Amino acid sequence: MNANDHIRYIRQEEINKESWNDCLSSSRNELIYGYTDYLDHMARNWDGLVLNDYEAVMPLTWNEKWGIKYLYQPPLTPQLGIFSRLEITRDHMNSFLKSIPKEFRFAEIFLNYANPHPKMKLQDNFVLDLQKPYPEIAKGYKADLLKNLKRASRQEFIYEEYRELDNALALHQYQYGERTAHVKKTDYERFRNLCHRLHNQGSSIIKSIRLKNDELMALALVLRTKNRLYLLESTTLPKGRDLQANHFLLDALIREFAGQQLIFDFVGSTIPGIAHFYKNFGAINQPYYFYYLNELPWPVRVLK
Repeated sequence: MNANDHIRYIRQEEINKESWNDCLSSSRNELIYGYTDYLDHMARNWDGLVLNDYEAVMPLTWNEKWGIKYLYQPPLTPQLGIFSRLEITRDHMNSFLKSIPKEFRFAEIFLNYANPHPKMKLQDNFVLDLQKPYPEIAKGYKADLLKNLKRASRQEFIYEEYRELDNALALHQYQYGERTAHVKKTDYERFRNLCHRLHNQGSSIIKSIRLKNDELMALALVLRTKNRLYLLESTTLPKGRDLQANHFLLDALIREFAGQQLIFDFVGSTIPGIAHFYKNFGAINQPYYFYYLNELPWPVRVLK
């Protein structure tokens, strides 16, 4: 950064949303999570750090407890951090982190994959480049996946668009809600409202696998920006799990969008079995970064 650069802390209601979103859209590391619509829906509160005239931005998602303000990561929002039209250097990183107001005395947030910092812990995230034709992408499939796809191909699976958004979201919550106890009912409601908005904008896709008898086997909710597809929810019903329907569904998605200037973002995961599943598609790890700050007063600092 040069001497004339200036980072401002701007409260949510004073942010120029058009300029903010223009910065996101033209940034090198555009992610759907940084747009104002996403933040408005998923964050309890959020403000922002802005470099100069929206050359780079960093959302600060926050909450308050016992009179103490803290930064937190909203549910269903894997990565935030700094978004910029320019390469994000170590100087940029340090300047933005130092510009976080002192009123935020605690932070547990995830910065994005383009915000590297040697002192931060890494969080795994697997992505697949879809630019090549499907046959070339499929050459990267691992033997275990090919075996399961062969088994799945024996079924009379039908791959098609699924139009019942509310039902897709409810099925995912029913199947996996116990595994994600940190995601509250109000968070699911926020996400449902967000998905309806994105769907109306043409920024969401739901694909399904059914048997010929119309029995639903698996669903995938995919959000989209101009350069990336995000597998935000993948739902496999018990019978579909036995028939490898999710393998078939993700392969069909990759086949549909292959040859386009897109990255397929599997959105995770640190769970070894799920990470192995994604790597079977030839996905590579594009990790992002965990930022931790604890300047709480004693003894709260020790307890936290």
